[in-house]
Amino acid sequence: MAELKVIKTAAEEGLAEAFAGARVSLPGAASVKSLRESAFRTFEAKGLPHRRVEEWKYTDLRALMRDAKPLAPVPDAAAKLKAKAAGAFATAVKARRIVIVDGVFAADLSDLADLEPDLSIGSLADALSRGDAGVVERLSRRTALADDPAFALNTAMMGDGVVVAAADGAKIERPIHLVFVTTSDRPVSVFTRSLVSVGKGAWLSIIESHESANGIDKQANHALDISIADGGRLDHVKAGLEGDRTLHVASLLVEIGASAHLNDFTFTAGSAVTRNQIALRLNGSETHAAVRGASLLKGRQHADNTLVVDHAVGHCESRELFKAVLDGASRSVFQGKIIVKPHAQKTDAKMATHALLLSEDAEADAKPELEIFADDVVCGHGATAGALDDDLLFYLKARGIPQKEAEALMVEAFVGEAVETVENEAMREALMEMVRGWLKART
Repeated sequence: MAELKVIKTAAEEGLAEAFAGARVSLPGAASVKSLRESAFRTFEAKGLPHRRVEEWKYTDLRALMRDAKPLAPVPDAAAKLKAKAAGAFATAVKARRIVIVDGVFAADLSDLADLEPDLSIGSLADALSRGDAGVVERLSRRTALADDPAFALNTAMMGDGVVVAAADGAKIERPIHLVFVTTSDRPVSVFTRSLVSVGKGAWLSIIESHESANGIDKQANHALDISIADGGRLDHVKAGLEGDRTLHVASLLVEIGASAHLNDFTFTAGSAVTRNQIALRLNGSETHAAVRGASLLKGRQHADNTLVVDHAVGHCESRELFKAVLDGASRSVFQGKIIVKPHAQKTDAKMATHALLLSEDAEADAKPELEIFADDVVCGHGATAGALDDDLLFYLKARGIPQKEAEALMVEAFVGEAVETVENEAMREALMEMVRGWLKART
């Protein structure tokens, strides 16, 4: 009987070599090292996800990732100097700025002064090094993405990140801006894991931005694990603004308790390839969750937003809305699944995705799904894709508005429907400014 041999790609071999070389120096005691080893075995067994894996059928990472870039070095003074300008787009928000440079928490660049007494912010690497039991337990629990190879790789290779916790009853009025910036001008890879905990009845606002310059050959694998306790509220905005040679894979896990509220928004305007995967689980009744996003794509950019919303209990509401504007030969992907578990009666869930194609070469793929195992629910989904409305365009031009300006007004209105759901007014305006900047660059 012939022996079957698994053929690894150059990228998979490179990742195995990188893990073998870094496993000793990665932070964490025996329990964390065991967790890393187990996660890497999961990755090795599955390999890089490809089009035959249903959840990855539109984003063939095995084909897109030709090799594995070396891990980014610890940032020096020059790297930190470059990082000081990052996150400027959100200056008007007046957020507390927390900076992660080349995958490493930079306390000296972060605004840690006068922290609210019921708020804590620290480094994941520091927490792992001192054996923080709560952090280790959080990392060890099985999640909805535990078997996902990209997430397993993140668990194996995570070097640093941010740990944010708002205590029970805390009302943190000032938003926290997590600035992830890559400064290296050489090919690098970055792996970060961040944890956010919102206590019972606590309120917290998080802005997350990922930035790097054009021309940097970069592979990024980020994960953000959020826990919202009963009665808690979290507003979360992610802005993907990385350079034109970045491959960005991000995993967002959210567990929500009873009578809690989540308002999440993902904005993508950078990177050559972006994969945002979201796993949301509603564990308590009377909970409201909104997951929305907008992508602005051009050239040969590829952006994939894949999410699963798990209604584990009844009497909850969820809303999902994703919009994409595509120019050139760009491609957008939306895969959304709403799961309503048995006994999750009185669930109210709606999902929609809309794509606006500005070029005949652009492509939009949509796969919304419902899995309903309860009978007293209100659930629905919809998807559209098309060009600008010719009649409306003619109407605007007939009133003296030039073609490009008329198109820009229509695109702004299209994207604005999603952006207007962001709670913070200054953040909404910052996002719309980036939309306008994208449109100006197009002309």
